[in-house]
Amino acid sequence: MSSIKIERLNHTYQQEISMILMKEIKDEDIKFVTITGVDTTNDLSFSKVYYTVLDESKKETTELALKKAAPFIRTKLAERVQIRHTPELKFIFDTSIDYGNHIEKIIEEIHKK
Repeated sequence: MSSIKIERLNHTYQQEISMILMKEIKDEDIKFVTITGVDTTNDLSFSKVYYTVLDESKKETTELALKKAAPFIRTKLAERVQIRHTPELKFIFDTSIDYGNHIEKIIEEIHKK
């Protein structure tokens, strides 16, 4: 499958998973999750779904709740996105925001010196 189609599919998955989490999930641990990106394999068998949470103290409980809700989310995703095979979802905590903040602090320290 071409990379343009995969990118469009990733964007669609990101939007739809966000809507599913916001409107259809009843678990309060998942309500304040932000989907930051989706990376689907070329054969459409797996999708890595990157997320962040507002409250860092609930990171572990959110991770467990997302793993538990993954089959439900996949079923809802299959209903919304018309594709022959809906990939398995693996939720991964996105550390890029923390890394960006760390780099920003280092740059500020350099400018102060």
